[in-house]
Amino acid sequence: MNFNQFNLDSRLMVGIKRAGYVTATPIQDAVIPAALAGDDLIGTAQTGTGKTAAFVLPILHKLLEGPRRVARALIVTPTRELAEQINDSIRELAVGTQIRSVTIYGGVGPAPQIKALRDGAEILVACPGRLLDLIAQNYARLGGVEVLVLDEADRMFDMGFLPDVRKIIKAVPAKRQTMLFSATFPKEIEELASMSLHNPQRISMGLSAPAHTVTHALYPVPQHLKAGVLLALLKKTDTDSVLIFTRTKHRAERLAKQIAHAGFRVTSLHSNRSQNQRQAALNGFRSGHFQIMVATDIAARGLDVESISHVINFDMPDTADAYIHRIGRTGRAERSGDAFTLVTPDDNDMIRSLEKIMGKPLARQSLPEFDYTAPAPPKPAVVVYPTHRSPTPHHAPAQRHAQHGLAPRSRQKSR
Repeated sequence: MNFNQFNLDSRLMVGIKRAGYVTATPIQDAVIPAALAGDDLIGTAQTGTGKTAAFVLPILHKLLEGPRRVARALIVTPTRELAEQINDSIRELAVGTQIRSVTIYGGVGPAPQIKALRDGAEILVACPGRLLDLIAQNYARLGGVEVLVLDEADRMFDMGFLPDVRKIIKAVPAKRQTMLFSATFPKEIEELASMSLHNPQRISMGLSAPAHTVTHALYPVPQHLKAGVLLALLKKTDTDSVLIFTRTKHRAERLAKQIAHAGFRVTSLHSNRSQNQRQAALNGFRSGHFQIMVATDIAARGLDVESISHVINFDMPDTADAYIHRIGRTGRAERSGDAFTLVTPDDNDMIRSLEKIMGKPLARQSLPEFDYTAPAPPKPAVVVYPTHRSPTPHHAPAQRHAQHGLAPRSRQKSR
């Protein structure tokens, strides 16, 4: 369906054109009419399908009529990054309407958020913790909220936010429209939906398999050679916009340094970085200043960078759902993309799960020029002290140096 067929307020067409929207995606085609009708709904869709615009446009349409300078729509989301991306979409689509929005999340000072609330922002895009703080301090007043969106509800469950989300639901008026979006529906999310939605429409675009626009390849490699294979892979790949996932923040930081040493423009995104550092990393990656971003799963959901050409899993994720969300960062909106995963024998069970979901074997690849036979470095020697006595001062220096892989200093006589 073309966007001018939704009977949206004509004032929104400026933002729709600026965003480059012409024909609606399937999730937009299904969600927008139901949301405009005021129905509660549960939505399931793959990342990169235009889900954000599907709920933002009906909210803006509703808010163009009625009171201003009071919070009338609340969008609850699990991460700061996703909150900022949703807010960017609101600002783009609301251009010229004078509808104001504010992001509310921790990790930054609350003063600008409090000012925006006092100035009368109509749309709040919030993470649960900071929002509850501002509610308790009477800065965030939700008595006028007409539309509640719970975005990535399963992710909020994974992060332990469900008790906070329940408190937020109790803080908004019972008479409202509620839209809940979730990639998966564990029992807890079904219970949340039953308590917060009234006769919801269920709209599912399917999340059983990754996007068809993504090409997958596995690169079997011994654990100790993963960094070497990654660097070799980067040297033979178009590295204009590559997102690399690791399992831990320490590995992300260490790998980013190795990639930088190899001559690439690289940044990292993980929980040890401050909010300002995260925002600078995202902005630099979006603009192309950084060719490569190394991230933990904090970036797997909601990272809105349409030009990502490759996603590389340096570490296989823990679940098939996490894999789908990671590689959903490429192949977005019908663009083609590549997903490379470095795998070890420990990953065989997860590989079988992914192949079952996709209904076919995943291609195995190798780098002909890479030496896969290089031995693992020797493990550092472990010094075991005798249990019957502590080391004497005479022995301690030599033992301590041996423990750290250093040669002991020669003893010199006093003069």
